[in-house]
Formats: sequence, structure tokens, C-alpha cells
Amino acid sequence: MASGSVELFSNGMEIARRAASEVARIAAESVSVRRVFTIALAGGSTPKALYALLIKDPSLRNSLPWDKMKVFFGDERHVGPGHADSNFQMATDAMLSKAPLQQEQIFRIKGEYPDTERAAAEYEVVIQREFGLKSGEFPCFDLILLGMGNEGHTMSLFPGTKALHETQRIVTRNWVGKLYTERVTLTAPAANNAANIIFMIAGADKACALKAVLEGPREPEQLPAQMIQPSNGKLFWMVDQAAGAMLSKEIFK
Repeated sequence: MASGSVELFSNGMEIARRAASEVARIAAESVSVRRVFTIALAGGSTPKALYALLIKDPSLRNSLPWDKMKVFFGDERHVGPGHADSNFQMATDAMLSKAPLQQEQIFRIKGEYPDTERAAAEYEVVIQREFGLKSGEFPCFDLILLGMGNEGHTMSLFPGTKALHETQRIVTRNWVGKLYTERVTLTAPAANNAANIIFMIAGADKACALKAVLEGPREPEQLPAQMIQPSNGKLFWMVDQAAGAMLSKEIFK
């Protein structure tokens, strides 16, 4: 059975609202303890709804410690800013360009580089610098937001790809043969060092994979989302009724 809490919602917008309240709570706690809030953003339609909500809802917008935030990304496509497939561009359009953030608070992956290894290596250096890490240390993000594909991938950790076996690096390139493209992604060990991780999963096409991830045997090579198990942090699964249609009632906490 899954670790962490699993909550069921009527639709993706309700997930976004619940996630937004957690973002605000975690941000306030992080700033009160360390005077900074570090968050890694995800791509996808439900995260996009969350980002828009954080801007458009006055109570949420006014409660967030924007001047204390450092914004990162869990993964990026092999495209540059401005491209329709860019996670950075989606987050910029939905939230970052409308938020009271300075450019130096936002750290994007250089997906436009022809060499994705260079993009991964540079982003790893950025994370090491911003978190004050020594060689071999992993960052502790206050919050990582994640989605899941209908075959069980998360970030750009796809079934059967080499990045699933990376244990030393924070960031790595990943060739995804089924999409005939390169990606740049945080590694599972880096994600698992986070203080909080929120999966946001909506849609009937995710139901079978979600059932397998949460209730099936451990097969992370087939279902990379199973690799996300925070070592000392909290894990939240927020799913809508369509995505959670196959789940056992006992799994909801």
C-alpha cells in the first residue's frame, strides 16, 4: 500500500484548491523557521490551475511570502522559454510573470541548450549554490509539486529509462525513446530528500496506473512514480474521482 496520505476530490480544480492551501501553509512554516521557502514546480494542467489560483485568489496571493521564495523546476522539456511545451513558460504565463517575484528568485532549466547534459550539469550547480551544498549532498526542497503520466512516469523519470538508476546526481538528462526526445529532470534521490511532496493527479486515463502505483507490487522500473518515497518528508497524493476510480476505499486517509 502507498505511503503518505491519499485524498480524493471531485475534480482537478478542487485538487488545485487543496494544494494551494498546502502551499500557503508550508510556505509560512518554512519562512518562520528558515526565512526562505524553496519550491520545485511541475508541468501539467492541474498544476497550471494551482498556479493561476495562487495569483487570482486574493487571500492566497496576500498570504504567500513572495519575497522569501526561491522557485525551481522538477524537470524540463528539450525546448527553450517561449515554446508551447516548456514547463517554465507555462508557469510563467500562469503565475511567475504576474507574481511579485524578482528574476533572481526564479531558477529555470536551460532546455534550449542543444546539449542536455550541459543543461543538467549547470542546473545541478545552481541548486548546489542556492542550497549551500557540499559535493555529494542533496537539496532539501520545502515542497516539490509532481504530476503523473498515464504510464506511471513523474517529472521526466519514464519507465525503462536510464535516469531511474541515477543515485549520485541531483539533476540528470534522460533520453525518452517513446517520445524521441531528451529531457532534463531531478533525480529520485534528490526528490526524496524534500520536506514535502504533493502529487496532483486528475483524469480517467490515470486510473489504472495510479492503482498500480499505490496498490500494486513494487515495480519502479515500470512505474517510476513508485520511486518517490521521501526519506524524512511528507508525501501527499491528491487525486480526482476519475483518477481514483479504481482505488480501494481503505487507501484513503
